[in-house]
Amino acid sequence: MTSVLWLRRDLRRRDHPALLAARDAAGDGDLVVAFVVDPRLWEGGGPVRKAWLAANLRALDESLDGNLTLLHGDPRTVVPELASRVEASSVHVTRETTPSGVRRDEAVKKALEGDDVEWVETGTPYAVGPGLVVNGSGEPYKVFTPFSKAWRKHGWPDPASTPRTLPLRHARNDADATKALDDALSASDLPDLPAPGEEAALRRWRSFRDEDLADYDGQRDDPAADATSRMSAYLKLGVVHPRTLLHDIADRSGNDVETYRDELAWREFYADVLHQNPRSAWHDLRPMSGMRYDEPEDAIEAWKKGETGYPVVDAGMRQLLAEGWMHNRVRMITASFLTKDLHVWWPVGARHFLDHLCDGDLASNNHGWQWVAGTGTDASPYFRVFNPVTQGQKFDPSGEYVRRWVPELRHLSGKAAHEPWEHEDGYAHGYHERIVDHKEERQEALDRYEKTRR
Repeated sequence: MTSVLWLRRDLRRRDHPALLAARDAAGDGDLVVAFVVDPRLWEGGGPVRKAWLAANLRALDESLDGNLTLLHGDPRTVVPELASRVEASSVHVTRETTPSGVRRDEAVKKALEGDDVEWVETGTPYAVGPGLVVNGSGEPYKVFTPFSKAWRKHGWPDPASTPRTLPLRHARNDADATKALDDALSASDLPDLPAPGEEAALRRWRSFRDEDLADYDGQRDDPAADATSRMSAYLKLGVVHPRTLLHDIADRSGNDVETYRDELAWREFYADVLHQNPRSAWHDLRPMSGMRYDEPEDAIEAWKKGETGYPVVDAGMRQLLAEGWMHNRVRMITASFLTKDLHVWWPVGARHFLDHLCDGDLASNNHGWQWVAGTGTDASPYFRVFNPVTQGQKFDPSGEYVRRWVPELRHLSGKAAHEPWEHEDGYAHGYHERIVDHKEERQEALDRYEKTRR
C-alpha cells in the first residue's frame, strides 16, 4: 500500500502529525513525500519568498535522503495524477486554514474522492487550530487580550514523535519544478537570508532560548540588538512548529517567557481572525466609510527605498531590502508612516512587505498592517499615529540601528542620528531631506479619521 504526504506549510520531519499519519497508512508499503510548485502562486511571489522557499525545500530534500518529489502545476490536477501514478490509497496533508488554501484543498479532495483515494487532514500549522478558541457564547474573539487568555486556557498537545525511519519512495521530479527552484536560488540581488532547514531553525531557537529569552521583555523592542528569536521565517514555512517552541519553554515562567508566548499567540490570533473573516486578507476588517486615501507615487517609492528623510523609517526599509526581514517594532513605525503620514491604503505596504519578507505570512502581515492603519482588530485606531522621531529616540536611543542601515548619518553620534535637520552637518553626506512634515500629516490623519467617525 502506498500513501502520499503533500507538503505545503510543514517542511520538516519533527513534530509532524500528518507525516506520522501518512507513514502509518503506508504500513509495509511506500510513502511518497511531495511538494507542488503551483505556478499561480509561484509567479506572484517576489524573489525573496521564492528563494527562501526553494532553500528550505532543498534542505528538506537532503533530510529525506533525496526523496522529496517535486511537482509543477495546478495541485487540483497534479496531486490526483501523482496519486494515480504511484497507486496511492490515501493523500495526507496538514489542514490548511487560509481562504485560498481551503478552496484549493476542497477541489483536490473532490478529485481524489472520484478516484477512490482517501483524503486525510491531520493537524494545522498552529498550536491551536483556527476556529477552536471561542468565547462562552461560542463566538470568535475580536480582540487579542481575551483571545490570548482563552488560547492559553485551551492549551495544545505535546509535540508529535519523530519517526526514526520512513519507507520513502521517490516518484520522479518535474523538470519545471526543479528549474523553478534553481532559478530562485540563483536570482540576482538576493538579500542575506537565514540558514535554511530544520536543523538550522532548531539551532537558532536554542541559541535564543539559552541566551536571549531571559531578557526578552526588556530587549525585544530594541532594533539594534539581535535579541528576538527570528523564528518567524521558519514558522512561516513550518520548518518548525510553534507547538515545539511552546513545549520547550513550558516549564519556564516570568515576564520574559510570558511575553514571548504572547508573540506566538499574536500569530495564532491573526490566523484565527483570517479564518473567521476570509475577506480580511485584502480588505479592511473594520471598514471606515468615507475614508480618503492618497496615491503619492514618488513618496511611496521613497518609502520603499528608504529615502523618506526620517532616519528610523529609512533604516527599517533598508534592512528589509538587505535582509528580507525587519525588526517588528520598526515594522510598526514604517507601516504607520505609510498609512498615517503618507495617507496610503495599507494593502500597498502589505504587498511590498510580502514581496520582500522571508517571513511574510498573509494573516500576520496583513492584519498587522490593519492594526497600524486603524482598520483591524484595535479598538481605538484613530489615536495611534507613530511619531517616527520620538519612536526612534525611544527604541534606538543610541542611534546604533540608524547608523547601521543609513551610512549617510554615521557621522552623527547618539540620538543626533534621529534628527539630522537639527545639526549643521546633518546632511553633509547626502542624506535625503524629509519628504513630509510629520506634525502636519499627523493632524491630517486625525482629521480624516474624525470625518469617518461622524
